[in-house]
Amino acid sequence: MTRYTPAEIEARWQEVWSRDAVFEAVRSADKPKYYVLEMFPYPSGRIHMGHVRNYTMGDVIARYKIATGHSVLHPMGWDAFGMPAENAAMAIGGHPKDWTYGNIADMRDQMKPLGLSIDWSREFATCDVDYYGQQQSLFLDFLEAGLVYRKNAVVNWDPVDMTVLANEQVEQGRGWRSGALVERRELTQWFFKISDYSEDLLEALDRLENWPAKVRLMQENWIGRSRGLQFAFSTIDAPDGHDRIDVYTTRPDTLLGASFVGISPDHPLAKVLERDNPEVAAFCAECRQIGTTEEAIETAEKRGLDTGIRVRHPFDTAHELPVYIANFILMDYGTGAIFGCPAHDQRDFEFATKYDLPIISTYLPSEDSDETLSEAYVPAKTEPVFYNRGFAGEAHQTGLEAIDAAIEFCEQNGIGQGVTKYRLRDWGLSRQRYWGCPIPVVHCTVCGVVPEKKENLPIELPYDVSFDQPGNPLDRHPTWRDCDCPSCGRPAKRETDTMDTFVDSSWYFARFTAPGADTPTVMEDAAYWMNVDQYIGGVEHAILHLLYSRFFARAMQITGHLPQSAIEPFDALFTQGMVTHEIYQTRDDKGRPVYHLPEDVTDGKLADGSDVEIIPSAKMSKSKKNVVDPINIISAYGADTARWFVLSDSPPERDVEWTASGAEAAFKHLSRVWNLCDRIGAMDKGSGGQGDAELLRAMHLCIHDVTMGIESFGFNAAIAKLYAFTATLQKSKASHAAQREAVMTLAQLMSPMTPHLAEDIWAHQGGEGLITTAPWPVADAAMLVSDTVTLPIQVNGKRRAEITVPADLPKEEVEKAALADQAVLRTLDGAVPKKVIVVPGRIVNVVV
Repeated sequence: MTRYTPAEIEARWQEVWSRDAVFEAVRSADKPKYYVLEMFPYPSGRIHMGHVRNYTMGDVIARYKIATGHSVLHPMGWDAFGMPAENAAMAIGGHPKDWTYGNIADMRDQMKPLGLSIDWSREFATCDVDYYGQQQSLFLDFLEAGLVYRKNAVVNWDPVDMTVLANEQVEQGRGWRSGALVERRELTQWFFKISDYSEDLLEALDRLENWPAKVRLMQENWIGRSRGLQFAFSTIDAPDGHDRIDVYTTRPDTLLGASFVGISPDHPLAKVLERDNPEVAAFCAECRQIGTTEEAIETAEKRGLDTGIRVRHPFDTAHELPVYIANFILMDYGTGAIFGCPAHDQRDFEFATKYDLPIISTYLPSEDSDETLSEAYVPAKTEPVFYNRGFAGEAHQTGLEAIDAAIEFCEQNGIGQGVTKYRLRDWGLSRQRYWGCPIPVVHCTVCGVVPEKKENLPIELPYDVSFDQPGNPLDRHPTWRDCDCPSCGRPAKRETDTMDTFVDSSWYFARFTAPGADTPTVMEDAAYWMNVDQYIGGVEHAILHLLYSRFFARAMQITGHLPQSAIEPFDALFTQGMVTHEIYQTRDDKGRPVYHLPEDVTDGKLADGSDVEIIPSAKMSKSKKNVVDPINIISAYGADTARWFVLSDSPPERDVEWTASGAEAAFKHLSRVWNLCDRIGAMDKGSGGQGDAELLRAMHLCIHDVTMGIESFGFNAAIAKLYAFTATLQKSKASHAAQREAVMTLAQLMSPMTPHLAEDIWAHQGGEGLITTAPWPVADAAMLVSDTVTLPIQVNGKRRAEITVPADLPKEEVEKAALADQAVLRTLDGAVPKKVIVVPGRIVNVVV
């Protein structure tokens, strides 16, 4: 008997696949296409088991689609720009480009042993000049189409790194890298006009039927359509030109409870006041030290400054409200001004309490409720309440009904207008850093902002930069920064801001259709391969990456780079769970945790015999060292074992905990499968047997169940059926011919999960060609219909026995057979059943 030797098997078949270019994507008029894509990784330098799980899922789908006769595109790339590379250059010396490409080489070398069905000929990194040069071309096309503009905007500014930070890069009010308190600063920034597509992006979510409901809801909430009232307060004693303060509110039903008006420190009125009032200027400057994220705003202490200006209430001009500059109001949301209704907003309640402002209820839980509140009363909009200060309509209304009534009342009385607004704001793409795609515009003192000519693209990043001081090194690089104006030829300066890395990942899926083209896409290739049929990635990218990609698809369609059919780029989306592992830690002499790698711990102890503290399973993290290196697993057990384990342990949308015992169990099972193949290969070829029909029926049932499992992303369920069928085949006494057919079919069904082992079994049994390209087995429908059925028997709700009867046996006969069963008779012990319930094909319930 030969042994299962994954190291030998896997290297051999990977060489064959590479030699025969099995996975190179080819357009074919004779085949349907299938495009499967996993979210591409950032080249951090090491892959982990989370990567293995993500890419194995995509690989299962890709291999299955190859077997079912599709032309498959399954590419790989690298999301390679961004701050981590600059951080590494500053921390350890060297250059971001060298660090990035070195990591890409390392990660590619780690991924290839997994045997993924990737078309490596299409590989690219977003920091490749060929890629970002075409991104610059897209930018110019978007600019010409009116999809890009430049304006002053308030941004998150890291005063240490001297760069704009995305909201996701601000953690607890501090820069994610420097730890410095983030400030609000007004800068001139480039923006994509994504807000123009708010309604389209929102309505199209209903057509994404193969996306998780939770992802569609997250996008819906981010776009944030709301129906509200736009109106204005008239001011008293305000500077000239500021006789009104415009407000948009989604809760006009609470207007009669207004006790103050708040404006942003960046509101035009606040800016006028701070010019001549040092107190206002100091307060506004302090407010701007808070970041622009919702988290920063919500967690900061609510503070305000009374401007001395008053406004008239629109329903009672004799009723005046104070105007405060408040640190929790952003200029980019609504109009940069709000009215405060403390009784029905906790933030306003805290503010009013702090500054001794009235708290006036407009609705109560019931007619006899006390109006004195210890906190804001904020019921759901769908909950009926009693409006003691409401508008036209019933006193008992839901919030939604009252909002409609308030808008109607205000419109009829000329107070305001009902409008629909969106939470989604335009996408600021400017970043003050080196390692990113240069924005292809030039600043000329005569011509202004001038787009670079396409024939001058790509605008390549200079290599000779220094990170020995904070800020963007492009600002300090005169030979790159200084240039001639593309319009008039006079001396000018390049834009030194680079693009947000979300731009890089918002169109890579389209570039994969023609990665070597000298245009962003080739329409024939895009029309053939798009859309992505199956997109796979983490739920952490459920909002911005997917939203920006959807916008880019629209913009690329408008500018002639994608067909109309690709306006929604991802037909189906799957968000996989994480791979987790226990955390092992000890403490240093100051009580601080010291983390240890799993391979350094045996039976809860380190090599020196000291005990480790074991923390329950958590997401794999380099900082906590609870990572499992796939290379170690592949060296010990083989890639197929790693693939089988991450697919079999739990449903793919849930987290899976990596355990050494689980890996060992997976390896032992694959060894059993190989031994089974070896045994069948050694059988007498002409030998007869018994049970051929039963084995082939089980085989066809397995074909059906595994096929359904793969098509529904139920990989763990499919593997459970494969376990069961393996056990059936091991016990079978069928003929060699039947067992050979069964083991070759088993190999085909396992091939998407364990491709190397399957390929070897196929060859060992004399299969024609490669199993990778062999047609997928099809279940014989006649074999799926069973002549008999096995029914469990419950007595008073407890399972006591089971019987196998003809599938068409009448209920009365099933009842007789159940009551005649020896195990049932022993349980009844002479008692007479009160009732026997037969559920055809399912169960027999005996009630005593």
